Amino acid sequence: MLRTLDITDMLLIDRLELDLRPGLNVLTGETGAGKSILLDMLGFVLGWRGRAELVRSGAAQGEVTAVFDLDDAHPARAVLDEAGIAGGGSELILRRVNTSDGRKTAWVNDRRVSGEILRRLSETLVEVHGQHDDRGLLNPRGHRSVLDAFAGHDDLREAVRLAWRARAVAKKALAEAEEEVAAARAEEEFLRHSVKELDALSPIVGDESALDADRRMMRAAGSIREDVEKASASLGPEGAEGRLSDAKRWLEGVEADAGAEVGAPVAALGRALAELGEAQDGVARLLDKLEVDPQALERIEERLFELRGLARKHGVASDELAALAEEMRGKLARLDDTSGGLAALSAAVDGADATFAAAARKLSASRREAASRLDAEMAGELAPLKMDRAVFTTEVSEADASPDGVDAVAFTVVTTPGTPPGPLNRIASGGELSRFMLALKVCLRRENAGITMIFDEIDRGVGGATADAVGRRLSSLASDGQVLVVTHSPQVAALGDHHMRVEKRVSEDTALSSVVALTDVKRVDEIARMISGDRVTDAAKEAAGALIAGSGRAAGKKK
Repeated sequence: MLRTLDITDMLLIDRLELDLRPGLNVLTGETGAGKSILLDMLGFVLGWRGRAELVRSGAAQGEVTAVFDLDDAHPARAVLDEAGIAGGGSELILRRVNTSDGRKTAWVNDRRVSGEILRRLSETLVEVHGQHDDRGLLNPRGHRSVLDAFAGHDDLREAVRLAWRARAVAKKALAEAEEEVAAARAEEEFLRHSVKELDALSPIVGDESALDADRRMMRAAGSIREDVEKASASLGPEGAEGRLSDAKRWLEGVEADAGAEVGAPVAALGRALAELGEAQDGVARLLDKLEVDPQALERIEERLFELRGLARKHGVASDELAALAEEMRGKLARLDDTSGGLAALSAAVDGADATFAAAARKLSASRREAASRLDAEMAGELAPLKMDRAVFTTEVSEADASPDGVDAVAFTVVTTPGTPPGPLNRIASGGELSRFMLALKVCLRRENAGITMIFDEIDRGVGGATADAVGRRLSSLASDGQVLVVTHSPQVAALGDHHMRVEKRVSEDTALSSVVALTDVKRVDEIARMISGDRVTDAAKEAAGALIAGSGRAAGKKK
């Protein structure tokens, strides 16, 4: 609920604090007094697009502050949470400043925000309706949402949305699988050829480095063999082995006379001879390797060439060829088993289609049933508004599937019997459109909770009993909430729970607007002025008193 609207140095207002309360708040005043300015200021603080020049002439900047009361379940709290703005308890404060050079800055609960945040909040806080309203009834794209709000079938709508998302997921999975299979089919021949090449080579990790070492040694065999042979000779009987054996034999010969001290060197020489034997064996094996077989060298070089060639071909290291072969075999195996996988995914899509279709049928049935109820309720509301010959029809037709189902919804009207139905904005006049809109809001009463509804001269062009019917429906809408109506109708004004008059005063060539809360006599005088014009007569006052008495409203009090 909108509690206060505080305006400073904006347009014709130097300083104004407007207090609003639950129920029907009536705003009246002479033409040109500035009633529309108040709506402009509310639109400004809510981030709506409007006039470019708003700052009062001579002021450096203007400012508008709006204070709303929110209950714990108010939808504005979701917007605040998403924007990371502290809730501020039950109070929501919007403030927006406009400097004389056109710059605009906004705050929500003292947190600076963008105009987009304000506009998103405004959708949960305020609805403005008038003869030129381009939302709701006049916008066919919103008709389905209006019908859904009336039907109250949120569970069916959610089921359709969930089924739509599941259907999209299933279709995506099938499309990706089909794309993968198509790509695999395109490279199947390459995969089979590559696997055959790799299997023939049978690469193993470390193969290249081992082969390269053997090749280097075999290529160097000619230059190193002579030195290895010399090493072998120096280790043999004519070299180290012979001398070590002689030394060991000589020591063993004197061991009996020399005593125990000879035992240690004899043992050390034995160990040295054993180590020397191992060295001789190693040198012998090396000499065997250095016996180069030209064909063996050629085989090593061919394998190295093949390893490195396949590694370059597949863009991997040679040690990764074995893993690559395994991966390719896996792709071929999956390719050979694709029919079963694709069939399962296709069945999942069929199931998701069926689930969506079933959910959409239930939603369509509910919409058609709700359309009949809405048309009947609208007929009941239009008759007291002196539109008993008008026909309001909610047409539900087939549409392309979407997250909202398979229905298109359009509101059509007939205002002259015998003429074909047509869209509201083409068929209904301004006054008729206002009454259609009011009747629809009454039908949607339960969806209006928590929103301040503003009606701007919705009663223009009607009077008498019709104006009274308009007023009583506005009062009905306000019974559990808050409605602000800008009106020229005395019948509507008389039904207000709270009555305010907009006044304009001129001083020193400066025009300023203000708002005065009316009670008792002043309220009678204002309604009398609305009845008779500038010259207020006793008869007009008497008529005004009768209207207020008949409405059951006393100034500033709610019945």
